[in-house]
Amino acid sequence: MKLSIIVSLLIFSTLDVAYAQNAYVKLGQQAFMDGDFKSAISQLEKACSVDSTNANALWMLGYSYYHSDNYKKSIVAYTKVISIKPTDASAYYYRARAKSYLGKDNSLSPADKEKYLLGAIYDFTKAIDINPDPNDIKFYQNRGIAYHDYGCFKLQPNSRFYDKARGINSLKASVADFEKVLNSDPSRTDISTLMDASKEKLASVDNHR
Repeated sequence: MKLSIIVSLLIFSTLDVAYAQNAYVKLGQQAFMDGDFKSAISQLEKACSVDSTNANALWMLGYSYYHSDNYKKSIVAYTKVISIKPTDASAYYYRARAKSYLGKDNSLSPADKEKYLLGAIYDFTKAIDINPDPNDIKFYQNRGIAYHDYGCFKLQPNSRFYDKARGINSLKASVADFEKVLNSDPSRTDISTLMDASKEKLASVDNHR
C-alpha cells in the first residue's frame, strides 16, 4: 500500500475518533447542564473511553457520578482530573466531598472509613492551599465538618482506632474552621450549631479525664 494512502487512512481515522469524542462530550455536556446526570454519565463515559486525557469531560463525569451517589467512581474521575490539572482546586474539593460521604458509610470497615475521612481532610486542605481566598467559605465549612467527623471517629469508645489526642486535635481544628466561616458570615446558624457540637464533644472528653 502506498504511503500516501496509509497517511490518508490515518488522518481520516483520527478525524473519526475526534468527531465521535466531540459528539459524546457535547451530548454529555448538554445532559450535564440539564441536570440529567444518568444520561451525562452514559455519554461522558464514552467520551473518556475515546480520550482519557480530556480534563473537562472527566470533571463533568466526576460531578455526575457525585450527584448520582456513586462516590467511588467520582473519586476515580477526579483523581484523573488532578493528574492532568494538579492545580484544579474544584477537583480536590469534589473528591473530598465524595470521600466525606464514604467516611460516613457504616457498611465500610473502620479502616476504610478512616482512610476516606483523612483523605477528605487532605483534599480540602489542598484545595485551600491552591485557592486560599478566605471568602470562599465552602472549603473551610466542609473541612470543618470532615475534622468534626474524624474527631468523633477517633473518640469512639472501645474501638481499636480510639486515639484521644488525635480526636481532640481534630475537633479543635473543626472549631477553627467553623470560626472562619462565621467570621465571614455571622448569620450561619447551621455552622454555629456544628461548632457547638464540636465544643460539646471536646467538653465531654475533658470531663472524662
